[in-house]
Amino acid sequence: MKLSIKISFLFTGFWLGVIAFASAQVITLDSVLHLIDKQNPMLQEYDNKVKALNTYAQGARSLMAPMVGAGTFMTPYANQMLMDERDKGAWMFSIEQEITNPSKLNANRKYLSSKASVEVQNRSAQFNQLRSEAKAMYYQWLIAEEKLNILRENERIMELMLKLARIRYPYNQGSLGNIYKAEGRLSEVQNMIQMTNGSIEESSYRLKSLMNLPVETQIMIDTATQITYQPNQVIYDTAALSTQRSDIKQIDKTIEVMRLNQQLQRYQSRPDFKIRFDHMQPIGNMPTQFTAMAMVSIPIAPWSSKMYKSEVKGMQYDIEAMKKGREAILIETRGMLAGMASQLARMKQQLQNYETKIIPALRKNYQTLMLAYEENREQLPIVIDGWEALNMAQMEFIEKNQEYFNMIVTYEKELEK
Repeated sequence: MKLSIKISFLFTGFWLGVIAFASAQVITLDSVLHLIDKQNPMLQEYDNKVKALNTYAQGARSLMAPMVGAGTFMTPYANQMLMDERDKGAWMFSIEQEITNPSKLNANRKYLSSKASVEVQNRSAQFNQLRSEAKAMYYQWLIAEEKLNILRENERIMELMLKLARIRYPYNQGSLGNIYKAEGRLSEVQNMIQMTNGSIEESSYRLKSLMNLPVETQIMIDTATQITYQPNQVIYDTAALSTQRSDIKQIDKTIEVMRLNQQLQRYQSRPDFKIRFDHMQPIGNMPTQFTAMAMVSIPIAPWSSKMYKSEVKGMQYDIEAMKKGREAILIETRGMLAGMASQLARMKQQLQNYETKIIPALRKNYQTLMLAYEENREQLPIVIDGWEALNMAQMEFIEKNQEYFNMIVTYEKELEK
């Protein structure tokens, strides 16, 4: 009875696993990048920052709130001798409004509006970072699936070798050491399968994190994805390169912001205005009176002009420093991309050599040894050595493929492709 219950549980678990795998959503790389763009909280943070800065800019042309006041005017203290009705003073009501120079308001609006464009480029730079990370995880998963296929084939081969060794041992056609050696190699392959499955799970969780998907969501990559690399001639033209990189655009936008801030500081030399109206309602038998006044600031006074003049001059030095930094980034990036393009070409040639020469030759060697072993013309250790040489070449090919894909990710990250 217990045995039947265990078998029932195992059967149920097996089918649940099959159903979970079947329900896993196959997601392409483009879909991954689209979901990151729409759902990643880091990018949504920048979206809200842009909205905030645009909202601030909407109120940049507002004037200061008017001031109103009420009190007494020329009212005598208690127990004072009054000589005339006018000595009784009056009730005073005042209203005052500051009027900022319109050129300052317009300059401030442009300055605040331009700050949003910097955050837009910061968002693009952050998305480029996340996109590169997603590509790396996607390619790592793709490589792991290829590695898993090779390891499963190796597992099948080693199980076959072990089976043949156990069949031949009773007939003195093989040694006990051969069996142990085959068992050891089979266990090593099974361990590597477990490690590869762990790598796939890691890639899955990290991709779901980047896409802001629930942890329990089942996803599967498109294993038919083809990864291609074509050298881009833009890497030799710093002017064209600057139009592709968000960090360069961010520097350009920051320079533009500083120039608009410079203009705002220059407009500090223009006067502001103020108007004031006072109404006096006499306490005694006297006529009502009023005072109307208009005032203007004099910002060009030597003791007040130093501040905005120093600001303008200091910002110009900052702008020049940022231009030099921009130039240095472009020169460094151009050299880096040219070096990576050369390295990618060499790596591609190495991979082609593995595919067309090294692995086919070692496979033929293994197949020849295996055929000889099946015909009892070769010993199992020699076959295992041939298999290990083929397996090592296949693993090296997988690792170099991983390095090649990582280099492509870095190359495209620098180009923001």
